[in-house]
Amino acid sequence: MEIVWEVLFLLQANFIVCISAQQNSPKIHEGWWAYKEVVQGSFVPVPSFWGLVNSAWNLCSVGKRQSPVNIETSHMIFDPFLTPLRINTGGRKVSGTMYNTGRHVSLRLDKEHLVNISGGPMTYSHRLEEIRLHFGSEDSQGSEHLLNGQAFSGEVQLIHYNHELYTNVTEAAKSPNGLVVVSIFIKVSDSSNPFLNRMLNRDTITRITYKNDAYLLQGLNIEELYPETSSFITYDGSMTIPPCYETASWIIMNKPVYITRMQMHSLRLLSQNQPSQIFLSMSDNFRPVQPLNNRCIRTNINFSLQGKDCPNNRAQKLQYRGGCLAQSSS
Repeated sequence: MEIVWEVLFLLQANFIVCISAQQNSPKIHEGWWAYKEVVQGSFVPVPSFWGLVNSAWNLCSVGKRQSPVNIETSHMIFDPFLTPLRINTGGRKVSGTMYNTGRHVSLRLDKEHLVNISGGPMTYSHRLEEIRLHFGSEDSQGSEHLLNGQAFSGEVQLIHYNHELYTNVTEAAKSPNGLVVVSIFIKVSDSSNPFLNRMLNRDTITRITYKNDAYLLQGLNIEELYPETSSFITYDGSMTIPPCYETASWIIMNKPVYITRMQMHSLRLLSQNQPSQIFLSMSDNFRPVQPLNNRCIRTNINFSLQGKDCPNNRAQKLQYRGGCLAQSSS
């Protein structure tokens, strides 16, 4: 028995030494993290280790307002002071570069035509910096947020920073009232959202098959990405990647957007790695849900009234049906 305990102690000690060595090594940088275990090569920390391997990321482990979360619709609070979101594109289309970052499909807008958002829970106007896609290896998973314990096939996140208080997204991300992230669930269907169709059609998505690939997209209408609803859910949380700063207000739209099965398949064929390395699908690039810790989840959906987005007359039990947060009888 003593031998067993000695072996366990040595294994634990070696693990701690390994982590300590990684912390003191030049490998520690903002890109040294992963969503899932690597098939081969050296240790790269997955979500459960993010807050342990780098002291600058300790909020990932000890933070009390972390994201994503599981949204229990029965616990939501109607807030009559939440106004509709206002998207200001200046009436112009935008351009941006789509990247395979090795973790996400990321669309970063150019600075020529700016997109600002206000209203909802926001006191300040926020500027769109990046659009990021999360998706699963199968249709039953992929979104970062859950709704009543249910995952969706994917999640679009529009990351905005407070341009009234801060000069750029890097400064805003570590500062109070710094970020607003608009989140839209993705479902697989026969049709495709027009904005996502521009990103995910075969001619485009195959240009970013490998890590660090990039492709310029022009003539994009951001408003086409949003589902046809003014209803949303909101709560205070964090970035879902290291360093997990707790500076983000989340706005989760009440309806999903759709992509085709072929487009989802194309996403799953994107590699986390460069061409010279083993293929590893980018899919399942989501952080597990975090404890809510008594945070308030607010909504502008008034459940005491008949639903306009989902016209069911008797509002007794909340369900996510027909593409939105429906009000239906039992």
